[in-house]
Amino acid sequence: MAKPKPLQEYQRKRDFAASPEPAGKQARGKPARALQFCIQKHDASHLHYDFRLELDGTLKSWAIPKGPSLDPSVKRLAVHVEDHPLDYASFEGHIPEGHYGAGDVIVWDRGVWLPEGDPHQDYARGRLHFELQGEKLGGRWALFRTHLAGKKEQWLLVKSADKQARDASDYDILEAEPDSVISDRSLPATTKAAAPKKAARPAKKAAAQSALPEQIKPQLATLVDAAPDGDWLYEIKFDGYRILARIDAGEVRLFTRNGHDWTAKMPHQVAALKKLNLRSAWLDGEMVVADENGVADFQALQNAFDTERDEPITYYLFDLPFLDGHDLRQSPLQDRRAALEKLLANAPDALRYSAAFAEPVDSLLESACQLNLEGLIGKRLDSLYVERRSSDWIKLKCKKRQEFVVLGYTDPKGSRSALGALLLGLHDDGELRYAGKVGTGFSTATLNSLLQRLSPLQVDKPPLAKPPTGADVRGVHWLKPALLAEVSFAQMTRDGIVRHAVFHGLRDDKPARAINLERAMPAKSQPGKTGPAKKSASLHLTHPERIIDTSSGTTKLKVAEYYAQVSELILPHLKDRPVALVRAPDGLSGELFFQKHVAHLDLTGVKSYDKDQAGQAAMVINRQDTLLAAVQMNMLELHTWNATDSQFERPDRFILDLDPDPALPWKAMVEATTLTLTLLDELGLRAFLKTSGGKGIHVVVPLVRRAGWDEVKDFSHALVKHLAGLFPERLSAVSGPKNRVGRIFIDYLRNGKGATTACAWSLRAREGMPVSVPIWREELGEIKGASQWTLANIEQRLAEGNDPWQDYGGIRQSISASMRKRMGGK
Repeated sequence: MAKPKPLQEYQRKRDFAASPEPAGKQARGKPARALQFCIQKHDASHLHYDFRLELDGTLKSWAIPKGPSLDPSVKRLAVHVEDHPLDYASFEGHIPEGHYGAGDVIVWDRGVWLPEGDPHQDYARGRLHFELQGEKLGGRWALFRTHLAGKKEQWLLVKSADKQARDASDYDILEAEPDSVISDRSLPATTKAAAPKKAARPAKKAAAQSALPEQIKPQLATLVDAAPDGDWLYEIKFDGYRILARIDAGEVRLFTRNGHDWTAKMPHQVAALKKLNLRSAWLDGEMVVADENGVADFQALQNAFDTERDEPITYYLFDLPFLDGHDLRQSPLQDRRAALEKLLANAPDALRYSAAFAEPVDSLLESACQLNLEGLIGKRLDSLYVERRSSDWIKLKCKKRQEFVVLGYTDPKGSRSALGALLLGLHDDGELRYAGKVGTGFSTATLNSLLQRLSPLQVDKPPLAKPPTGADVRGVHWLKPALLAEVSFAQMTRDGIVRHAVFHGLRDDKPARAINLERAMPAKSQPGKTGPAKKSASLHLTHPERIIDTSSGTTKLKVAEYYAQVSELILPHLKDRPVALVRAPDGLSGELFFQKHVAHLDLTGVKSYDKDQAGQAAMVINRQDTLLAAVQMNMLELHTWNATDSQFERPDRFILDLDPDPALPWKAMVEATTLTLTLLDELGLRAFLKTSGGKGIHVVVPLVRRAGWDEVKDFSHALVKHLAGLFPERLSAVSGPKNRVGRIFIDYLRNGKGATTACAWSLRAREGMPVSVPIWREELGEIKGASQWTLANIEQRLAEGNDPWQDYGGIRQSISASMRKRMGGK
């Protein structure tokens, strides 16, 4: 009798034309990597956890109804089920109703498992002992086959008594860490049968008990050009100051969105919040002063602060991230708002609940504009509270309006006193540029107050690299760029100058260096729905409908739209650097071409160099039209040199590419990157981080152009060998998959002449179309992985721009003799 194929039972139970699960058409042989494990949280007919261990090219699988426990005295039933394909270890999604295992699946944990003894013999014998190295689970575990009766084999999963063990009465990891380790997805903590009961409970009771956070950053909205599809609620966009309130044992503190403590400015609102008699809470809202027509008046709000009269200020509250010992940030928006509305039912007049409106969004926006409101804020009903800008919160504006940096002011003319107009500026790729003037919207009192604020900031020279000329600067008093003006305007010219601008007030709640032009993002449809196609106005594409990535449905048009949208972010990283293109004429399923020189490409504006000039044929892309022309030639990725065309023989940076065994958990990458940064810190070298868009992290170290290629490559090699020598069980200095099994290879080979690395903001030619994104050092442990941002979700990151690398251009450092000596060099 023929032995059944490893995945035969798995494939027999599933219809892959209807289910998004991986087909796993063939098992794989032994890979050159550590053995992976994963635990998937599966909300099927009953919520359970699927425990999977890689062995012999498949995932041996057990269904654990109650999930794993860290308590060695607790034995969890584990029902042996069919083998799953290795691809299943990263599967998340919804299995449709009517299909085997119907329900939602997330990856609750994943990482490496290390068997004790021969795993094949022990598995056949029904007694596995092993160590887990996961994002959540660690230490020694055991799986035992029992003799209990059942249709399937009944095993037991037991934690060994070690440092990772925890008493069940003290800690439940399933409640403490309920969500996915690779995405922002979450599932309920109860079975489907109990769901109606869960929905009936207040949101605060559904959240786990937690300590009051010291700080919470506000969730910010993304400006969009149209309302998206899906389940959204819409509120008025208030014209005020965003304020978060922290309440702890009766003590109330008020914080701006930038974290400044403004408690002393608003004693009336503090007193009102105390009357809520809350034990602990974080509330989110907007401080507003209304005019005689009930419309928010930003200038009146500022006057209230200037005169220290906070009585007219109303605190409109719209979210409740924390309440009485319960962290609600992981609760759906609709639950948080229901709890907030109940909380404010009998609140003092100074506190108001920000109501949502049931009308269709188009008519609602039209009404808001007719009432001279600023616009609407839309929020996805089931969204969680995230402390960053998110596409789950959106802005729809009636007219263009934003903050500008105040660069200077002109002398008054005619009957006006104090000053004539304000000169405005915006940051563009880190450089402050002139953006026009505003000379209307001032009252006499405002002008006098403004002059008092502006006069102490006067400087002798314009705070601009490229100041305006002619009549625009006649009689101008230049200022230190420290203040912000809230300005509405009819349009902005191609040169970036505002037209028909109206002044609304100064702002003190945001840093001037953070102010860039706010661009509307194209509205995204809810998954499963489609919206109207966005046209490309600046590029004629052949075959725009061609599918590039079948897994995400990405078309050539979407790739072009992405690069047009990020051109101002990516061009500074491309500037003057030889670049290589990864082209995919037939999409990801076809052959990929790596092209380092122009050859037969028709690229408008490309700079081309021959072997005599650069040492090898090379090309440089400095213009948006050239970038988009490369997309027309089916470009997906851009990879850049470590030198520019001003000095081909002198690199101005070196890069360490941390490349992990794919089975390792993300926390291993966090640890390795931290170790690398610690060594660079000790050497006095400032480094910048970006995700690779694949599995790893790129550590980028800027240099002044002094050392040659060999010297820089030798130093980076010595640095990597030093690290690998200190931590041989974690890090490798030798390339090749066999040398990184269970470890992370720190790739220094990208530091030779002509070697390239994926550019920041470049797409990667992989399923899902991930993006290489600059990140802050502090957020390394907060993100889920190096491919966290993709073409599908990158917009929530775009508004933050190149901020993590904003200081890059000002770094002046080099490899010193003492550094080389410490690393064992000459």
